[in-house]
Amino acid sequence: MTSVAMRRRSDPSAAAPPLSNGVSTTVSHSTVVGATSDLSLDRQDFVTLSTAISNGDDVGPFVRRAFASGRPDSLLHHLRLFSRAKESEIEELCKAHYSDFIRAVDDLRSLLCDVDDLKTSLSDTNRLLQSTGVPLLNSLDSFLYAKSLSNNLSLALNSARRCVKLLTICARANYHLGNNNLYLVLRAVDEIDQEVVKDAAAVPLPALRRMLVCYIPAIRGYAEKKISKEFSDWMVQVRAASRHLGQVAISRASAQRQRDEELNSTRSGAESLYSLDADSDPDDIAAAAASAPDAASAAGFDLTPLYRAHHIHTTLGLEDRFKKYYFENRKLQLTSDFQVSSMTPFLESHQTFLAQIAGFFIIEDRILRTGGGLVSRADVDSLWDAAVAKMVAVLEDQFSRMQTANHLLLIKDYVGLFGTTLRRYGYAVGPLMDVLAKHRDKYHDLLLADCKRQVTEALAADKFEQMMMKKEYEYSMNVLAFQIQTSDIIPAFPYVAPFSSTVPDLCRIVRSFIEDSVSFLSHGGQIEIFPTVKKYLERLLLEVIDGSIVRLVDTGGLNWSQAMHVAANMAVMERACDFFYLHAAQLSGVRRPGHTSSHRDFPLKRSRDASEVLLLKLLCNKIDDFVDNNADSINWMADDVVNGTGNGVELGNEYANEVYIYLDTLVETAKHILPAPVLRRVFYGVLSHVSDQVIGLFLSDSVKRFNINAVIGIDVDLRHFEDFADGLVPLFADNPDELSGGEEPRSALTEARQMVNLLMSNNPENFLNPVIRERSYNKLDYKKVVSISEKFRDSSDRLFGTFSTIGTRRGEKANPSKRKGLESLIKRLKDVS
Repeated sequence: MTSVAMRRRSDPSAAAPPLSNGVSTTVSHSTVVGATSDLSLDRQDFVTLSTAISNGDDVGPFVRRAFASGRPDSLLHHLRLFSRAKESEIEELCKAHYSDFIRAVDDLRSLLCDVDDLKTSLSDTNRLLQSTGVPLLNSLDSFLYAKSLSNNLSLALNSARRCVKLLTICARANYHLGNNNLYLVLRAVDEIDQEVVKDAAAVPLPALRRMLVCYIPAIRGYAEKKISKEFSDWMVQVRAASRHLGQVAISRASAQRQRDEELNSTRSGAESLYSLDADSDPDDIAAAAASAPDAASAAGFDLTPLYRAHHIHTTLGLEDRFKKYYFENRKLQLTSDFQVSSMTPFLESHQTFLAQIAGFFIIEDRILRTGGGLVSRADVDSLWDAAVAKMVAVLEDQFSRMQTANHLLLIKDYVGLFGTTLRRYGYAVGPLMDVLAKHRDKYHDLLLADCKRQVTEALAADKFEQMMMKKEYEYSMNVLAFQIQTSDIIPAFPYVAPFSSTVPDLCRIVRSFIEDSVSFLSHGGQIEIFPTVKKYLERLLLEVIDGSIVRLVDTGGLNWSQAMHVAANMAVMERACDFFYLHAAQLSGVRRPGHTSSHRDFPLKRSRDASEVLLLKLLCNKIDDFVDNNADSINWMADDVVNGTGNGVELGNEYANEVYIYLDTLVETAKHILPAPVLRRVFYGVLSHVSDQVIGLFLSDSVKRFNINAVIGIDVDLRHFEDFADGLVPLFADNPDELSGGEEPRSALTEARQMVNLLMSNNPENFLNPVIRERSYNKLDYKKVVSISEKFRDSSDRLFGTFSTIGTRRGEKANPSKRKGLESLIKRLKDVS
């Protein structure tokens, strides 16, 4: 009885309550027979069981199979063998955790009392069980009969359970299929497949098995078609999503650039080059696109359908085929995106064209990072290389056709933003930037041509009158904006500027050129912007502005007032050029823009000189008119000095009075228009021309001879002009003229003064003395002296006879021997000349 009880305790099935006393006796007898029939498994089963336990796998299948085969004691035996095999490990573990083990032993000791009670109880129960075993043995025969019946019922129940399990799985698959949960459907189908295909005995009903074998491939095929359709719909939607995403990403790059430029514009000397934020997360752009107001585009950017299709195909064992299918379709989409419509100007379609490509590669970058190997870096790089090659070809073709600088700038700017956006995702955009650099000269040639047209229009529209500004904002817009003011004090309004409207117009043209040039050169590659901008700026100043003003001056359509305003404009433009270089330096990010304008030649020097030459020519022509119209009124052989007095001032000849009045009126006008250096150069030239005219009067073919009275009249004329020249000195006190070497305006009359002094000298033979000639007559020419001296007669027609008269007039005694010396001087002068 004790052995029977022991075997019942080791058999888990013995724990079940007996159906009746007779049945219970039969079951115990059957268990004893089953336990003695086969006590061990083969070694392979033992190894398999040990491996499963070591790996922590579920041993439930082993237990179910042992009970199903009626050999639980064998399983228990091997578990004990495994337990003993692990005793050494447990021992080592106990050694490592001996303190915990000691505490556990202490706990076990505390349980000894309860164990003794339990042992006593078990002993009593065993005796009771042994006493009841005899009746049970009597019921063995009844049990054997009942066992066969029980086995049949168990087989029926097991078959029913398997069928119920399969039908439950089928119901679950139908439920998930109705909810379009294809992955869960496939999991259920796989589970059915394992039950049906791999273990044919698991399905006791052949009809049910045939049905399941037939429907499993059909369900998988349905799942594949369903997910393929969803994936195809996503492929259609993703194109619109790509365009929207590209536009959002490029817009964010543009906004970031604008913020950086606004920030840099408030910092003196800070670099204004746009740089990428290395810490920015590209996912932020994608997140912004996903949360955009356009719900359709945001939904189209959802990558869930793609990942779902990938996962379903992976579950179906079609991962490689799906990857290839996806790559080929995306490649075809990209090829389609490359198409540029010939019906729409590229200027209108370039943003859509570039945004579509940008969105395509932003999505591919996201899939590369989160798609679980759906695409590889090599695949994305190959697509990008093809895209770059196509974009380079398109840009080359479109740029070669463009003839408007602004159009080229707009496209270049968007291309730069495109490059900035894609560079943030790790794409190489160098070839695109090279295309922009390649067309740098063409852009500036177009820009220069456009500026030339604007300059021509500005010069043609200018009336060359002083510009009046009635409001402070006009002064700020036309003067302060270009730093051409001469004082930091705001003038009273209305304010009459010393320049015409051409100056601010030209300044605006140049400033716009600089900004456009910097805009084109910036964000388009690693180059030094300022030297390049400076090169093109100098072309604008030298070729366009300087050339246009020179042509305006050379046409001869300007009067003296207009020529004066042109000369005044050039002086203001000299200050404006410093602003141009400074502005270019600041926009280019030069840290010390103040160093860029030092020691630089004035680039508009040719037009400045031409305007001053024209002004001087017009003024000299006017003086020539006065001289020519009044030269006949000069009495060259007057018996007495003809000059009278007026208001206590000696009056000169008529021509001199006309010229003097004209010059006096001219200087009153010019000093409000021309800056001091220009004013000095112009009037120095005018007085030099007056000096030449005085000499010309003596040399004129109409003057056959003249006497000392005529010379005295010319002397009075010269003194008037010299007084006028001295009156100009205060205008130049603070602005010495570098071009005239610092000479006084009076020095412009030196030649005429020396000639008159020689004619009025008591010792004209001193002219032959090198020392005296260098000191007093260094401007006189021998030939002119000879020609004029031959015409000089006294009242008795004796050569230089009137020199003795001068001495008489001044209280000196006449010296006949001196007249003889004078005749000898003239003769020697003729010999020298």
